[in-house]
Amino acid sequence: MTTNKTLKEEALHYHAKGRPGKIEVIPSKETATQRDLTLAYSPGVAEPCLAIAENPEDIYKYTAKGNLVAVISNGTAVLGLGDIGAGASKPVMEGKGLLFKIYADIDVFDLEINTKNVDEFVRTVKLLEPTFGGVNLEDISAPECFEIEERLKAEMDIPVMHDDQHGTAIISAAALLNALELVGKDIAKVKIIVNGAGASASSCTRLYVSLGASKENILMFDSKGLIHPSRTNLDGKKKEFANGNFPAEITLTEALVGADVFVGLSKGNILTQEMIKPMAKDCIVFAMANPTPEIPYHEAMAARKDIIFATGRSDYPNQVNNVLGFPYIFRGALDVRSKVINEEMKLAAVKALAALAKKPVPDIVNMAYGKDNLVFGKEYIIPKPVDPRLLTTVAPAVAKAAMDSGVAKFPITDWDAYETQLSKRLGLDNTLTKVIINKAKQNPKRVVLADAENLAVLKAAQQVKEDGIATPILLGNVSKIKQLIQDNLLNLSDVAIIDPMLPQNEAGKARLENYGELLFAKRQRKGFNKAEAFDAIRRRNYFGSMMVEAGEAEAMIGGTTRNYPDTVRPALQVIGKQAGVKKVSGMYILMSRFGPLFLADTTVNFNPTAEEIVEIAELAAKEVEKFNIKPRIALLTYSNFGSADGEDAIKMRKAVAMLKAKHPEMIVDGEMQAHLPFDTELLKENHPFCDLVNGGANILLFPNLSASNIAYNLVKEVADIEKIGPVLLGLKKPVHVLQLGSTTREIVNMIAISVVDAQTHK
Repeated sequence: MTTNKTLKEEALHYHAKGRPGKIEVIPSKETATQRDLTLAYSPGVAEPCLAIAENPEDIYKYTAKGNLVAVISNGTAVLGLGDIGAGASKPVMEGKGLLFKIYADIDVFDLEINTKNVDEFVRTVKLLEPTFGGVNLEDISAPECFEIEERLKAEMDIPVMHDDQHGTAIISAAALLNALELVGKDIAKVKIIVNGAGASASSCTRLYVSLGASKENILMFDSKGLIHPSRTNLDGKKKEFANGNFPAEITLTEALVGADVFVGLSKGNILTQEMIKPMAKDCIVFAMANPTPEIPYHEAMAARKDIIFATGRSDYPNQVNNVLGFPYIFRGALDVRSKVINEEMKLAAVKALAALAKKPVPDIVNMAYGKDNLVFGKEYIIPKPVDPRLLTTVAPAVAKAAMDSGVAKFPITDWDAYETQLSKRLGLDNTLTKVIINKAKQNPKRVVLADAENLAVLKAAQQVKEDGIATPILLGNVSKIKQLIQDNLLNLSDVAIIDPMLPQNEAGKARLENYGELLFAKRQRKGFNKAEAFDAIRRRNYFGSMMVEAGEAEAMIGGTTRNYPDTVRPALQVIGKQAGVKKVSGMYILMSRFGPLFLADTTVNFNPTAEEIVEIAELAAKEVEKFNIKPRIALLTYSNFGSADGEDAIKMRKAVAMLKAKHPEMIVDGEMQAHLPFDTELLKENHPFCDLVNGGANILLFPNLSASNIAYNLVKEVADIEKIGPVLLGLKKPVHVLQLGSTTREIVNMIAISVVDAQTHK
């Protein structure tokens, strides 16, 4: 586990590095010329101002208001930190803004208001109404949060939602509907115990009642006991759930006897196995205290085989996560210019989420969670946060509910076009990295890090160890590595460190001797004499490759401090190519706004023949399929489908014909210029016969190493795109090579890729 000290240092570094904070404002229009600035500001800007003055609704036409949400807090209830002040809440509010953007393409200004006075808070937010299309209230203490939300909803003409109240309510309500369906129980008849009586618990319970739960069957507890009519210390919201049908002195343990549902929104470890054993048959327990649930998952499952269990944690089944709700609820509300987020819209979100969990799960979601096939059942009652269908399912349901309930100012008329519009926004949230890392966590492997005298490598080793992605093995000078670990306060005390140049004990010497003999046996008729084999095996890339070949590790990562060939050559000589592969190749993954792009070959083959390009395409397609992504391949050059001749154009044309003949089912086309796979309208207009007109390409192949390497380096630097790679294709076992100077994040991603490769290796 990550130590508190290490997590603190990493979190502070993360927020401080580069541009401080997590968000920025960027122009959405061209600003390159004086003419652009004339239109953007004076005098051109006067025209939209006058248009809005004449017709106030034109503010949505000419400004960003319709896609802009305010995330607002006064810092009185920040996470589990309590009242830490408005300024101290800003990192959380920026983080919420980041989630809005990556999950629903909603822009955010975070506003931290330095007052605990309800009147001041409400007045300040109300005065800002012209700026925003919606308001997300966050981390405001109860009971003030109730009054603030109610007043703002009544006084403003844009949607307002306090996510701490309603987010958990919406997600848990969807989970509850599905759990009850699985066990065949009627929500109107079940006995529900709610532990916690704050903003979230009140909103959850209120929504359950809207879905049909009976207040007579709901017992709510706070830290002082049952919410009972006889108590004199209940504020207005708690009185709503006072239940006089049970004795005022009844304890939580007693109330759980025969209960069908427990909903925990309190604190960790307040439930025991003995407390849940007397619950009704097929009981439902939502232990949503975070990060420590009211009862640990494994204890609950051991106590009751018939239990349906949910938490707020991502490492257990059935995570009740607010990110399943708020981005898509606001997306739907903004897109119809709703005046509010009303009960009908929240219920629509509940039912959409519940219904989505019953549909077949996309392969990319199965892969992310290491499952062959997630299906609706006790361990899958709510969609996963990485499910790409959330945006196109929940947002339309919310938008339609707004229209049906009469609060939409801008009704949607073409729902197919709206879904297409939403799908295009998905490119902004690239889930591939999350999927790869989640997949790696399901079955971690031993990964040799051949350049462990590098601080970025050591930081990556710590991260993959603590996150459960891989078991790192460090190669290098033991003293240097230990000194780096000590100087940088890293937590790597239980990680193996091996120095091939200087074995630490007799076992190490025996291993080195064995590896030398193995290498000599492999290379004795390929130019190596015995002395050369024993000398080579002391080099880290040979030693690491031999660890993988000998089964003492499942993958190796090298290259951060050495030239590319110095890592590839030992891997080829020790591990060798896959059967039938003539040449290995390298592929980069770029996380673009179009989704993940796979570029091959960018690192190995200088001027491949048409036949070799066919093999590169086959290897790249096979690798992409590991991520449950359908390969769509474009062969690029300067010519468009015979528009020009020349060596490269003819070569790529020939390779396309060979691929189509060899793999009729493959989506592949070319030769074409590099812009065409991304401008599908232009492609459709001029080359409607092309295989890529519907969906473009995700794998790009180049005529030679010069073109591919230039393209990769230019794009990733100019566009500042996150990258993974290069992924080495065609070896028998996973060995991957990093670029010189790779960052810790890039190394972590490559380790995760190598683990996924090892999982699929036979």
